[in-house]
Formats: sequence, C-alpha cells, structure tokens
Amino acid sequence: MRFLIVRTDIRAAADVDIAAAWACGGRLRDETTAPEPRRQIVHAEDRDAALLLARALSTVGAVRCGKQRVKVLPLDEPTRPWRAAPPDRGS
Repeated sequence: MRFLIVRTDIRAAADVDIAAAWACGGRLRDETTAPEPRRQIVHAEDRDAALLLARALSTVGAVRCGKQRVKVLPLDEPTRPWRAAPPDRGS
C-alpha cells in the first residue's frame, strides 16, 4: 500500500469556535472541505518507510513546538482478506 506523508501548518481556532463545536457536537475542522496548508509532501511505498519518513519530519522545529503537524495518509484502499464473497445462490 502506498502512503502520503504531509507536513502541515496547524490552524489556530478561536475559543468561541471551540465552544460552539463542543456545544453542537460538530467538528471544529473538516479536512475534507478545508484542509490545512501543506508545507511538505513525501510519498512512501510501504508502512515502515512512511513511519520512518514521518519520524524524520517530526524532528523539524516547527513540528516540535506545535506550529505544524505530520500526517501519514494511506493512498490505496486496504485489502480485506477477511471479507468473504457472498454465497452463491445457484440457479
């Protein structure tokens, strides 16, 4: 499975927005509609390589002081060997 390793800026949230999201049970941030600004993008071919690259990016000063974050995102759908095919109904 391929992975995308992304270093992003963390958006600041106002206390009012946090309280409103908490009260309504909604989300403060929705990455699908408004993703955080990306700083660096790296691709990896397997999980071990992705985690090694993420660990290396986590040593950046801005990540260590909490201004940026590192995300590891799978690019392919995981295979599900436990999901069996539906039974054959026969004709």
